[in-house]
Amino acid sequence: MNLAAISITPDRRQSETALIVARGTARWLASLGFSCVGELALPSGRRADLVALNERGEIWIIEIKSSAEDLRADQKWQDYRAHCDRLFFAFTQDLPCEIFPQDTGLIVADAYGAYLHCEAPEHRLPAATRKVMLLRFGLAAARRINRLIDPQGHAAIDE
Repeated sequence: MNLAAISITPDRRQSETALIVARGTARWLASLGFSCVGELALPSGRRADLVALNERGEIWIIEIKSSAEDLRADQKWQDYRAHCDRLFFAFTQDLPCEIFPQDTGLIVADAYGAYLHCEAPEHRLPAATRKVMLLRFGLAAARRINRLIDPQGHAAIDE
């Protein structure tokens, strides 16, 4: 099987702008040694836009915002802090940085990359929470790869 020919169908939950920001942010994170899983279900039942993991076991959550209205409508982002070491917002250069909460990191992205505008404060996860997040990350990534390799053999599982 030619794995390069496999394509991933978008799940249609994200706007075109959000997909672009996610792509550029994931590329930037990869350059820092992070691997990303998008739309990861958290133990709280929420879904994180991007969860990034590096070889030191650091877990970052990146909440993507496509507009000021998207940020204003979001009442759930504070819950993500309990599931990561650092929390960031990623957005296009069209949005002003001043609208985002002061105690989060800021990433400005386009389809081809991103840059860190403001570092996120660190709040290390408890060991038990880290273990749960590492397992969720690994299992979600493995399930997605298996569905790509053998779509008929691996029914979609709600992650």
